[in-house]
Amino acid sequence: MFLAEVIGHIVATKKDESMKGRKLLLLRPRLVDEAKPTQFRNGVNTIVAVDTVGAGEGELVMFAQGSSARQAQGMKTLPVDAAVVAIVDTVDVLGKRIYGKSS
Repeated sequence: MFLAEVIGHIVATKKDESMKGRKLLLLRPRLVDEAKPTQFRNGVNTIVAVDTVGAGEGELVMFAQGSSARQAQGMKTLPVDAAVVAIVDTVDVLGKRIYGKSS
């Protein structure tokens, strides 16, 4: 699994029949910075993922890729390569909180 920030959503009115009713999110991976391990840095790519948990723009999420993405509830037969599987509340690295969900 990987961490990412939801940076947008995608609307596709014409798509594979099995994907109808599925929410698509645009993700920017977030990585622990090697130089400063108590903060994040942005990944260089963007990922389209199917939302399985009701995430929204600006939230930090965990996502799975590849065959692992199809292990999420109801995804086994879908043609997907990435799925959002959790909304993150907090991230602690080396004893320091580097992310906390706003209330």
